[in-house]
Amino acid sequence: MDSDTSVAELKERVARFRDERNWAKFNNPKDLSMAISIESAELQELFLWKDTESVSRIQEDEKLYLRVREEAADVCIYLLSLFDVLHLDLSDAVADKLAENARKYPVDKSKGSSKKYDEL
Repeated sequence: MDSDTSVAELKERVARFRDERNWAKFNNPKDLSMAISIESAELQELFLWKDTESVSRIQEDEKLYLRVREEAADVCIYLLSLFDVLHLDLSDAVADKLAENARKYPVDKSKGSSKKYDEL
């Protein structure tokens, strides 16, 4: 479905869901950014205390895999809501950030390295 659904369509679906419930009054940048953080923490909690090997096999644990899917979707929904409320274009923001990161992390210096750009 990723290949069939645009970001704009997802934003519209999230906004329609919100508006059908009269929740727009709760959707302000402060609360949405907090919701993103809270949902991100819930996603992180699913991985807490698990070793790298078990995390790499997460798809084998159907219950955990579905929980990860749900929490990641919550993060995405709130992020799309934030972009909607602030009238930001997600595709442009991602493209701009990738271009900035390409300047900060040139392939010849950063390939295979986890160093931060100021350490390269």
